[in-house]
Amino acid sequence: MVTVALMTVIVLLWSAFSRPLDRRGITSALVFTAAGFVAGAYVLGLIDVTLESAVAERFTEVTLVLLLFSDAARLDLGALRHELGWPSRLLLIGLPLTMLAGFGVGVLAFPGMALASVFLLSTMLCSTDAALGQRVVTDTSVPARVRQALDVESGLNDGLAVPFFLVALDLANAELTTGITWAVVSNAAEQIGWGLLAGVIAGVLGGLLLRVAGRRGWTGSEWRQILPLAAALLAFAIALGLGGSVFIAAFVGGMAFGRFAGEQGSESTLFTEEAGGVLAAVTWIGFGAAGIAWAIPHLTWQVVLYAALSLTLVRMVPVAIALLGKGVRAPTVAFIGWFGPRGLASVVFGLLVIERGVPQGETLLTTVIVTVALSVLLHGLTSAPLVGVYHRWYEAHAGAHPKAAEAVATTMPRQRRHLAAGDPEQPRTGDSPS
Repeated sequence: MVTVALMTVIVLLWSAFSRPLDRRGITSALVFTAAGFVAGAYVLGLIDVTLESAVAERFTEVTLVLLLFSDAARLDLGALRHELGWPSRLLLIGLPLTMLAGFGVGVLAFPGMALASVFLLSTMLCSTDAALGQRVVTDTSVPARVRQALDVESGLNDGLAVPFFLVALDLANAELTTGITWAVVSNAAEQIGWGLLAGVIAGVLGGLLLRVAGRRGWTGSEWRQILPLAAALLAFAIALGLGGSVFIAAFVGGMAFGRFAGEQGSESTLFTEEAGGVLAAVTWIGFGAAGIAWAIPHLTWQVVLYAALSLTLVRMVPVAIALLGKGVRAPTVAFIGWFGPRGLASVVFGLLVIERGVPQGETLLTTVIVTVALSVLLHGLTSAPLVGVYHRWYEAHAGAHPKAAEAVATTMPRQRRHLAAGDPEQPRTGDSPS
C-alpha cells in the first residue's frame, strides 16, 4: 500500500505543477523517473517494485498501446497518403540502417558478446518513443512536415522492429530451427499481418459504432469516451491472441478508428489518451524505482559508451542517409536525428529478454535501461531550447527560400479536443505551415 500511495502522491504533485514545469522544458517522464529513483530501493527504499514480472511487461505494453491508438486516431489518412515521402524513408531506410549501425557499434563496444546478442540489442534500441517526443511533434514552432515525419515514424517503427527482435531473440537463445532469411520473412508476415488485421477489425468496428450510434443519439455522453478505449484494448487482445504485433495493431487500429468515426473520432479519444498518460506515469515511476536501481550494479563503461552512441551516431547517421536527395538542410537532418528518443517499447523488449533467460541478458537489459534513462534526461532537457534554436533557423531559411523542403504544406493530425477548447499556453497540432 505504501508503494501505491507514494506513486499516487507523485502523480498528484506533477498534476498540480505540470504547467510551470512543462513551460521550463521539464518533462513528465523526467520528473516521474527521477521521483521513482529517489523513492525506490536504491535511495529511500519506499517504493517496492520488481522488473522480473510478466505483469510489468504487460502493463507497459498496454500503456504504449493506448498512447499509440490515441495518437493514430488523430491522423488524416486521406492527406497522409500523399505525404509519406519523409516518414517512409525514415521507416524503410533509416530503421534498417539504425539496426545495422547499432550492431556495428555493439560489436566494437562488447567484443566478448555473442553476435546474436549484439544484434538483439540493436533491435531493442532501434525504435523511437512517440510519448517522449510529444513536445516536439505538438509545438507549432516546428515545421509541420518535420513534426509529421517524427510522429508517423515513432508510431510505426515499434511494430516494424518486432519481427527482427523476435528473430534475434530466437538466435540469441539458439532456438531458431530455420534459415535466418526465412525466419525474418515469416516473423514479419505474422507480426505485421496479424497486427494489421487486429487493428483493422477493432478500429473499423469501434469507429463505425461510434459514428452510427452517435448520429442516432444512442451513445450516452459519458460512454462516448469509453468506446475508443475499448477499441484500443480489443485491438491489443486480438493481436495478442493471433500472435501479431500489438503495437502495429494499436497504431493501425487508431488510424482506422479515426477514419471511420469521422470528426467524432478525435474528440472521443481524450480519455484514452489521458488513461495512457496515467499508466505511463506509473511506468516511469516504476522504471526509476526498479529499472535504474537494477542497472546500477551492472554498469560498465562499455554500457555507457553504447548508450551514448545509440542516441547520437547510431540514430543520426541513418537519418541523414535516409533523407539524402530530398533537399533537406543539415539543421533539419540534425533535428530529426536527435529527436529519436528511446522509451517504452525498448523497456518492453528488455523485459522479454529477461523473461526468456537470454545469455548475457543482464548486460542487454542494463544497456537498454541506461539508454532509455539517458534519453529521458537528455531529450527532456533539450526539447525546449533546441525547438527554439531550430525555429529561429527555420524562420530565416523559409523566409529566404519559400519553396524549401521543410516549408512544404503538410496536413497534421486533428486537434485534440482539450487543446481546441482553448488553452493558450498549450501547443496546437492541427495546423499546416503557411
